[in-house]
Amino acid sequence: MRSVMIELPESVLLATGQSHEEFVREAKLTLAARLFDQGRISSGKGAELCGIPRVEFLLEMGRRGIAIIQMDEEALKREFEDA
Repeated sequence: MRSVMIELPESVLLATGQSHEEFVREAKLTLAARLFDQGRISSGKGAELCGIPRVEFLLEMGRRGIAIIQMDEEALKREFEDA
């Protein structure tokens, strides 16, 4: 596994009111959510990045208002025509 190191001033961590561990967890979730929303990673990869089960990742995406089914307009149209 590869690591990415991001240097932050201590004041940023203090401003969030989170512990180091909470901040890292939130940062991973935020990154995974953004990549998932852009269609760059799957929900499985997002869950893997966050170290949580896929179902928990999908529930978190819902809480963040991110659609868990990613279809373009044409695919959605075909889906309704087939129903």
